[in-house]
Amino acid sequence: MDIQTLTAFFMWCTIINGALLILWISMCALAPNLVYRTQSLWFPLPRETFNVIIYSFLGLFKIVFLVFNVTPYVALLIIG
Repeated sequence: MDIQTLTAFFMWCTIINGALLILWISMCALAPNLVYRTQSLWFPLPRETFNVIIYSFLGLFKIVFLVFNVTPYVALLIIG
């Protein structure tokens, strides 16, 4: 596999996962009651617990996104 293919792969991974992160953040910021009601159908949790869990997952996803998508893409751009 050549460096151009890897760079293109990580570029698309960054774009797709970045769009998912932005969508998730937007939903949690703009429609938090809708997200809570939807998730409460499957997992009955108190609102405070739900807030801690959802924002913890947001933070974890952001860290994983930066470490496994953005960083390799930037490194490939630098060496390419």
